[in-house]
Amino acid sequence: MQGMLERNRITAVTKPDVSNMSVCIENVKKAVLSNLQGPAAPTDYHQLMGRLHAAKAKLPKIYQETVAIPFIKELDKLGQQGFTEILIQDPSRTRAAGLMLDIAQSILQNGEGYNALATDAFQEIVSDLYDGFLSAEDREGIKEPDLSIIPALVKWGEPENGPYTWPADATAVFKVQAAIVSLPPAHATNGLLAWSSIPHEVCGHDILHADLGLIQELANVVRNRLNSENIGQGLPDYWASRIDETASDVLGVLNLGPAAAIGLIGYFRGMNAAFSGRAQLRNEGPTRDPHAADILRGYLGAYATALLEFDQAGAWAEVIESEVDKDLSSIKLNGRAIDANTAKRSARIVAEAIMKTKLASLENHSLDEIQNWRNEDESVAALLRTLLQTTGSLTDEHRSGFYAAHVVAAAVTEGLSREADLQVIFNRMLSLLKLMHDTNPAWGPLFVQHPGDISRHLLYHPATPNLISL
Repeated sequence: MQGMLERNRITAVTKPDVSNMSVCIENVKKAVLSNLQGPAAPTDYHQLMGRLHAAKAKLPKIYQETVAIPFIKELDKLGQQGFTEILIQDPSRTRAAGLMLDIAQSILQNGEGYNALATDAFQEIVSDLYDGFLSAEDREGIKEPDLSIIPALVKWGEPENGPYTWPADATAVFKVQAAIVSLPPAHATNGLLAWSSIPHEVCGHDILHADLGLIQELANVVRNRLNSENIGQGLPDYWASRIDETASDVLGVLNLGPAAAIGLIGYFRGMNAAFSGRAQLRNEGPTRDPHAADILRGYLGAYATALLEFDQAGAWAEVIESEVDKDLSSIKLNGRAIDANTAKRSARIVAEAIMKTKLASLENHSLDEIQNWRNEDESVAALLRTLLQTTGSLTDEHRSGFYAAHVVAAAVTEGLSREADLQVIFNRMLSLLKLMHDTNPAWGPLFVQHPGDISRHLLYHPATPNLISL
């Protein structure tokens, strides 16, 4: 198909199509069951130090100074004995040892070229999401975060743990000034819907932990709002005690649009199919689970989508809610049965409270004022979907005019549409993100925190050039 994408053109989008959901779920299930492992944990102290010094030189200046150099200095202070003691004290590698090894892996994998294409693509979407939320333009009138403003460094590994992040307040233990985000290695080549989880980790946990007081303020807002609306059955405390994960879901939607919400539904179903044999959202929320029950997270995503600032927000919200309804049975939270209508109403209130409350920790701004999904975003993503179905070579014209979030959103929504070829879409997504990464100034010789800040401010804005030629 030949045509020109123009910034000022709004393309009509048909009713959201998710008829390929079952294929996407099976795709995720197979990826999860492959249990593909990443590189072996670097537990030999002297060998690790040598590799880190070599890998450091391959990283851009910003990550040398904020991640590699301070981490190497901390390991040098620890020495072999301290390094070994940390490994012994945390044999399950879920605390200090896991953090230490993951920081090391992020440096080594980026510096040594592990899974180079997928790693660069992964890094590009992470960098773009950070830039979209933390650049000076988007945070006008809001101070910089108290902690990390450097995009997280990525790695592959720990498939049994799924996608996860070590926020900046955790990595600071090793004097590292950036978060670390991890995906299971299988998702470097398969399991498209897993990529819809990245905004949850990056724009969710990492951003929430970077602004001191933000998480607690959101928890208080949610609890107070639910109480004021007379929502009982323990739901005010249930949602508030899970605010880190809950707000991360909402922030994912603000940054990736409806793809974040519908993608997570399919991803959860795929993981549940792999682990339990049932491709359904779970209706139970155990006491010790820091996440809300799957079914509530599905409704939360639907209602957050409804509040987005693009014309089809309502249509997408209806499709997403309808998908969640398919898995609704008996909701049970903390061992207590919850009325479905009350649970859904609480999710609607929580979505609105998190997105639209003006917060003291953000200088009286709301989260949806910093980032949102608008008509322009949806139009670009819709038009990119056509490009993602093709197999021809990509040119320099495909490096600009859109953002990495548009590419991932387009890939997820196109993958869910009727008779989509998931592998073609996945491979094209990686290629587009790689092209963008190769021209990302943050990965060049300059110390660039947010590429979005590098822009001219013109007195007169000429006619907008073409975005993409197809």
